[in-house]
Amino acid sequence: MLLVCTTAFFAAALTLFSGFGLGSLLLPVFALFFPLETAVAATAVVHLANNLFKGALLGRYASPAVVLRFGVPALLAAVGGATLLEALAGSAPLAAWTLGERTCVVTPVGVVIGTLVVAFSAFELHPAARSLGFDLRWMPLGGFASGFLGGLSGHQGAMRTAFLLRLDLGKEALLGTGILCAILVDVARLTTYAVWSGGPRLGDVAGRATLVAAASASAFAGSWLARRLLPKVEMSAIHLLVGVLLAALGIAIALGIV
Repeated sequence: MLLVCTTAFFAAALTLFSGFGLGSLLLPVFALFFPLETAVAATAVVHLANNLFKGALLGRYASPAVVLRFGVPALLAAVGGATLLEALAGSAPLAAWTLGERTCVVTPVGVVIGTLVVAFSAFELHPAARSLGFDLRWMPLGGFASGFLGGLSGHQGAMRTAFLLRLDLGKEALLGTGILCAILVDVARLTTYAVWSGGPRLGDVAGRATLVAAASASAFAGSWLARRLLPKVEMSAIHLLVGVLLAALGIAIALGIV
């Protein structure tokens, strides 16, 4: 339990600033204790619960115009991404390799998504990107891309943060807007998964309710601490953090690690 709670705490604190990472870090740890299908369901429960908690902390700062133009297309696209995931569930892997005792499977979907995320990281880390901005007319496109990837792989935050950083939003507005959009995508994709596959293994998750509740509480604590530290964080630091984490996440997805 200590490993799960520690991971949830630090991942949630990091995620508040970066906009993504909790699910990617928590899933492998849950997989040490649960069958993979149950680990996915448990991670989804903690992910949505933590987003709701963060929404209570920062949701009031969100930009309604951006949530409407970015979040609604993201919600609709998440349904399409989740449906495609179910259709591709039986696709043959490209390769498999071992990392310690774990088998990492390289899939066509993973390679495509990982490559896209790495490309966005290169864009985010390039000095010229700091002077570029998007206006609201581009937000539906960004929302569609983020939501579709969220439904397809669960990695919605990377694309969402890369787009929202291009808007002229303050720290609180940036994070609050991203959180509300993430909640919309979480609800859409989890509902679609449930329709197609009969629902996640909530019975198994309920059987380990104490561990899942402890992970959720730890995530809440990490998010709360990060919220307290937010006034001391500069936007330039958030840009750098997002760029580095995007690169790491994209490589990990392409190699089948996450």
